Amino acid sequence: MKLFAVIIIRNGANSIMDFFHKSVMLNECIDGLNIKSDGIYVDGTVGGAGHSLEIVKRLGQNGLLIALDRDPDAIAAATERLSGYNAIVVKNNFSQIQNVLNELKIEKIDGMLLDLGVSSHQLDEGDRGFSYHMDATLDMRMSQEGLSARDIINEYSQDELSKIIFEYGEEKFSRRISENIVIARSQKPIETTLELAEIIKSSVPAKVRREKNPCKKTFQAIRIAVNGELDHLSKGLDCAFDSLRSGGRLAVITFHSLEDRLVKQKFAGWCKGCICNPDFPQCICGRKPEARLINRKPIGAAEEELVENNRSRSAKLRILERI
Repeated sequence: MKLFAVIIIRNGANSIMDFFHKSVMLNECIDGLNIKSDGIYVDGTVGGAGHSLEIVKRLGQNGLLIALDRDPDAIAAATERLSGYNAIVVKNNFSQIQNVLNELKIEKIDGMLLDLGVSSHQLDEGDRGFSYHMDATLDMRMSQEGLSARDIINEYSQDELSKIIFEYGEEKFSRRISENIVIARSQKPIETTLELAEIIKSSVPAKVRREKNPCKKTFQAIRIAVNGELDHLSKGLDCAFDSLRSGGRLAVITFHSLEDRLVKQKFAGWCKGCICNPDFPQCICGRKPEARLINRKPIGAAEEELVENNRSRSAKLRILERI
C-alpha cells in the first residue's frame, strides 16, 4: 500500500487554487541551499510554492524538486504553480521523507528546506480555525483530517489541557485557562475560535490583556498538539539529515522558541566532534563532526521584509551542510 500520493507535474495546470502565502527569507533560503543545476532538492513544506518556484527555476534538465505538504489546499496550489517544471508534488508530512524517497528510488538528496509553522493561507482562511481574530469552527488541522482542536478542547482532561498549554505555549496562566475551559464546556461544548478566545481572555489579568492579545500562546499550543508538530519535526530533521549526501544542505525556518530550540540542538549534535572528557590527554571516542554550520547564529528577516511582512518578525533561519 502506498503511503502517499504523488502528482508528477507536466505541462498545464491541474486546477486553479487561491492559496496565498508570502515566503519568508526567500533570498536567504535560496542562497543558503547553494543550489546545483543537476541536484535533487526537497521542499518539505511547499505551501504556496514560493520557495519551491525559486528552487526549480535554478534547476537544469537533470535537476529535480520534490515538494511535500500535508495540507490539501497547498498541494492543489503547488501542483498548479509548479506546472511545467521538473517537480514532483507529494501529499505527505515531511517526517515521512525517507519513505517518499524510497518510493521514488532516490537514495540521497542535495538539499532540503523546511519552513515551519502555520501558513498565511491557513491563518487568513477563517474556516480553517487557526486564527483567534476570526470566528470559525475549532479545527486547526493542517491535513484537514484526524483529531481536531474541538476534540482536544472538549474531551481532554483539565490536567492534559494545562500540560499542553504550558509546555507547547509556554503560558504561565495555563492552569487558570484550562480550568475555565472545563467549566465552560460543562455548560455546553466549545465550538468556535472566538468562544475559546473569550475564555482565554477572561482567564488572564487585565494588565496582560492590555499589553497584547493573550490568545496567541494557547492557540499555538493547541495547534501544535493537534498536528503533532514537535514529534514530526524531531523525526523529520533526523530523516532529512540522513537523506543528505556529502555537501548537501538542510535549511530550516522556525517561528517560535520550541521549534528553534529543537533545531538548534539537532544541528549542534551533528556538528559536534570529540565528546571525551576534557582532562583526557587524547581523544579515545573517535567521534567526528558529521556536519558544519553555514551560519553560526540564526539569520533573521531583513528590515525591508519586516516592513512588508510582519509575520516574518519571529522567523529564524538555520542552515547546515553535511560533511
